[in-house]
Amino acid sequence: MKTTVILAALAGLLLFTGVIAWQGAMEIAAALSVAGWGLLAVAAWHIVPLVLDALGWWVLIPAREPGFLRVLWARWIGESINGLLPVAQIGGDVAKVRLLTLQGHPGASIGASVVIDTTLGMVTQILFALLGVTLLLRHLGQHQLVPILLIGIGLAAANAVWFIYLQRKGLFAKLAKGLQKLTGGGEWLKLTGGAQALDRAINVIYNRPGQVLHATFWRIAGWLAGAGEVWLALYFLGVPVSFEEAMLLEALGQAVRGAAFMIPGALGVQEGGYLLLGTLLGLSPDMSLALALAKRVRELVFGLPGLIAWQWAEGSELRARRRAEALR
Repeated sequence: MKTTVILAALAGLLLFTGVIAWQGAMEIAAALSVAGWGLLAVAAWHIVPLVLDALGWWVLIPAREPGFLRVLWARWIGESINGLLPVAQIGGDVAKVRLLTLQGHPGASIGASVVIDTTLGMVTQILFALLGVTLLLRHLGQHQLVPILLIGIGLAAANAVWFIYLQRKGLFAKLAKGLQKLTGGGEWLKLTGGAQALDRAINVIYNRPGQVLHATFWRIAGWLAGAGEVWLALYFLGVPVSFEEAMLLEALGQAVRGAAFMIPGALGVQEGGYLLLGTLLGLSPDMSLALALAKRVRELVFGLPGLIAWQWAEGSELRARRRAEALR
């Protein structure tokens, strides 16, 4: 599976390079330079959906322990790992569980909250994508892209239903082992106290529908807030659009990105998606790719410090373990 992820990363890099070369690197750079320091404002806006998504995860954790700031810290690091490293969008979730369990929080409840938060992320993204299709129909009327998008959304919905079914039927032991192989790590089951403990903790949360609905609200709010990033990016690039158009681009852009989960950061796929969607809304190809690259700038601005924070946290744990061993 590691080989598959590496090959997917190489394919994404080749696609990214090809799309940039096809449209002209100098033209795209010129378009991107118009934004200037505005790119920092685009990056700063990401704090809003990050906080909303963290709230969606936090309300799933029994007794809201650990505190919100610690959950926000772990989510930031997990998002950085999933966005920048070849971990098939799973390694960051394992890291979130590890970071919080190393600080003394119960692994089963933390692991269960991460699993259900991931599930709600899938479900709410499907709803967000349907909103994007609705807006596309509103702007362009019937379009040949709509059936393709609906098929993709239907497949994603089937996958979400299957994922929830496994969780509710107590089959997470097999799923967890598969995730363990995919990430190449041997700690997932150990961190969560074993598959049975994880299954029990998952069902405890699902048996509190008010809690799940509360988390769903925050996840939907997070997706909607993400449209602000697109709106700001295009504003600073000198081609302001309506918030509805920004919502369309974000909803369908995220759907394209989600479909390429095996490629780190959907490299190349995201750029191709925005090139297609931007053209449909009348954006020039260089401006569409400048928008995609503005989002890449945000990923680096947030992601690189997140990876550094992760290594610092892991290093601190290793040093503490060595000190404890030295005192024995």
